Order: sequence, then C-alpha cells, then structure tokens
Amino acid sequence: MPIGLIALALGGFGIGLTEFGIVGLLPEVAGDFGVSESVAGYLVSGYALSVAIGALALTAAISRFDRKKVLVSLMVLFIAGNLISAIAPTYSLLMVGRVVAALCHGAFFSVGAVVASDMVAENKKASAIALMFGGLTAANVLGVPLGTFLGQQLGWRSTFWAITVIGVVTLVGIQALVPQTTAATRTNLRSELAVFRRGQVWVSIALSILAFGGVIGGYTYIAFTLTKVSGFSNSTVPWLLVLFGVGTFIGNFIGGKAADKSLNAALIGNMAVLAVVMAVFALTAENKVATVLSLLLMGTIGLATAPGLQVRTMKYAADAPTMASGANIAAFNVGNAIGAWLGGLALAAGYGYVSPLWVGAGLALAGLVVVAGGSLGGTSAASRTAPAPAARRTDHVEAGAQ
Repeated sequence: MPIGLIALALGGFGIGLTEFGIVGLLPEVAGDFGVSESVAGYLVSGYALSVAIGALALTAAISRFDRKKVLVSLMVLFIAGNLISAIAPTYSLLMVGRVVAALCHGAFFSVGAVVASDMVAENKKASAIALMFGGLTAANVLGVPLGTFLGQQLGWRSTFWAITVIGVVTLVGIQALVPQTTAATRTNLRSELAVFRRGQVWVSIALSILAFGGVIGGYTYIAFTLTKVSGFSNSTVPWLLVLFGVGTFIGNFIGGKAADKSLNAALIGNMAVLAVVMAVFALTAENKVATVLSLLLMGTIGLATAPGLQVRTMKYAADAPTMASGANIAAFNVGNAIGAWLGGLALAAGYGYVSPLWVGAGLALAGLVVVAGGSLGGTSAASRTAPAPAARRTDHVEAGAQ
C-alpha cells in the first residue's frame, strides 16, 4: 500500500479522537464552565450535526479544486478548530471550536476516500479506503480512554492540545506523501451534483443510514444495557466500550478485504449477520459472557460495512465521486442520529433497556432488504455510470507516474 495512506489514516485518527475523546471529559468540562451535564453533551451532538452539514456543504464548495490542496486546507481548518477548543475561555467559544473542527470531518473522509482509492489498483480500492478509515476506528478503540486519561491527568485542554499536534503532523504528512492530484481527476460542482439523479446512489445512501443507524441505535444506550441488564459495574463500562472499539478496528479491515472480493455479497452478508447479532444480544443480555461476545461482534460486523458502503457509493458515481462520497459520510451521521433517536423513543415508551438493541436489529434488517433489492438492478446501473475503459487506463497510468 502507498505510504501516503498512512498520512490519511493519521488524519482519520485525529478526527476520530476529536469526535470521541471528549466523551469521557464532559464532567470536567461541565464543572469548569459551570454548565449542566446535558448542556455539556451538546459538545458531542453539536459536533455530529456539524459533521453532516460540512459533509455536504463544504464538499460541494471544494469539489472543483485539486484534492491534495483541499486535504491540506481541511487539516488547517481542523488544527484551527482544536486550537480554539484548547484555549477557549468560555463554553460558547469551545462550541465554536468544536463546530469548526467538525466541518472538516465529512469533507476530509469524502475527499480522502477518493484520493485513497486513486492511489491503488482497482482490486485494492476497498482495502485502501479501509486503511484510511482505520485511523477513525483506532480512535474508537483508543479515543475515549486515552483522551480521558490525558485530560484527567493534565486537564481537559491537554487533550485538545494533543489533537492539535496530531493535526500538524498530518498536514506535513499529506503535503509530503500524498501524490498530487492530476487534472484528469478534477471535477466541477455541476457534475458532482448530477449523481443524485441516480437511483443506486440513493440506495447506497439509504443503506448507510440504516447500517449505521442499526449499530448506533443499540450502542448509544449500551451503558444502560450493561449495568441494568447484564449486571456489570459502572467502572467496567469504559473498558467494555474499548472492546467494542477493538471490534470496529477488526471489522473495518475484514470488511475492506471482503468488499474487494465481492461487494454485493459482502454487504448482504454483513447486514444479515448484523441483524442476527443485535437480536441475539437483546435475547442474551442477562448473561455476562454472551454480552461480552455480542459487544465485540456488534463492533466487528457494524464497522465491516463501512468500506463497502463507501465503495458502493463511489461505484455508482465513478465519474463524479467526491460529492456522493461526502453525502455518504453525511448519511453515516444521519443514521447515527436516527438510530439514537429511535432507541431513545423505545426506552421512553417503557420497552426496557434491551429495546434499543431490537431497534438496531430492525434497522439492520431493513438495510438487508434495501441492499438485496438494490443489487438486483445494480449491474446495469454501474455499467452506465462507469468511466470508459480508455479513461480508466489513463487514470492508472497517471497514478503510476505520480
């Protein structure tokens, strides 16, 4: 794999750490600024909303520019946001820093996914994207415990200073290691927006919403399941969440390999297994051993869908992938919001602490129906939207010359 992918993965790690690292520090932030726990929680939900907005609006604004320069500019924005967070004298300014950093999140992954896939051969694209997303999944594993530990030892601002340094290193790495974008791969906004006329692009977006909604539908309230149903103590919850993160790390790479071999089969299999895992988790949550295994599997299968979902979107928008890729990142976050919302409704309705897991199983099952139906007409759609063979040969020659 090209060494430039390491720089992209490091950027993904920094962005993931920005998103998840603050979770364990909310009590310290709330105490420092004198706000309630729920208000402090807006630093998390506000970030997620800004990601969805930035994934669409910012990606649209930058789609016509050289992708390497875009990635460098996005890292400058990322560094600025975390620097603002690190020195913020008020809660409001901290929120500004969070929003600024979040705006680059979706655009970085959407543009980065295109750049990563352009750096490798056709049969390695999903694996390349998986390596870039590996930084994000590594943050899932390490973000909460590392961010919490550093913040508790040196103050919560130290976490943002550390992320700022990661951003600087990433910026230098992208500038030095990522190949220059060629003129043949540049696009314009009109051609990027045209992909939303294609039904298969919307199938991919719907599938991303359902897949991530299924995982997050159960995961958002997992602490209640672990303590109220499985009987674990509060002190063990963070380490159990690390186990979920380990699963996401494993699943991301397994999913990339599987999608490279057979995209439709991988996605259909992942959605089917995810629905089963969530249902089994709900049925066996009172058993601690079964809960540990289910938590690991939920993370593994849930994130195994990510590389395939991104590749599927780009497959049906091969002539204008950047905006479609950004829309897919936005879909991930919309799915997160919908899954958490539906899981909360189930809890509020009195269906019990395993009810969010049933919500997740239902969303995964709906995703299975969508991807199975979408695969039936997918082959002809792909052939209509794919670049001409000569264009593909040109792209590979140019990539090899970089």
